[in-house]
Amino acid sequence: SIPSSRSLIKILKKTGLSGSFRPDFWLLLGIYLAALLGNGLIITAVACNHCLHTPMYLLLSLFLLDLGSISTTLPKAMANSLWDTRAISYPGCAAQLFLLVFFMSTELCLLTVMAYDRYVAICKPLHYGTLLRSRACVHMAAAAWGSGFLNALLHT
Repeated sequence: SIPSSRSLIKILKKTGLSGSFRPDFWLLLGIYLAALLGNGLIITAVACNHCLHTPMYLLLSLFLLDLGSISTTLPKAMANSLWDTRAISYPGCAAQLFLLVFFMSTELCLLTVMAYDRYVAICKPLHYGTLLRSRACVHMAAAAWGSGFLNALLHT
């Protein structure tokens, strides 16, 4: 007779082969690879197209942050899913917390900078060149990264 799925899983767990058949691992791997591919393609497009290098489009920084935030939690979640464990060391937890808070808060600050940029471009188009020069955009982006770092340091 054909064994049931529960008995098959028990057999696989006894042999140590259960990790390669876990559907949640493959789902997480698919999500992670899709995020890596999507962000990688956008980063490549921004790096290759010089029209997207203008200061008002802080896209490269935004997608690097997105790539970092998904790379903070998903690899550990995939490893835990593959080996059927929930263990994480204290330094690993602190590092994961620091990086996740850093990437998320920096992304939020950067989105705020981008919203301000669009506000000036729409509401004060004649003053755009004087208000948001490339140096001002670099300073705002650096302030977003710095405030994200300080926020993560404070919360960790």
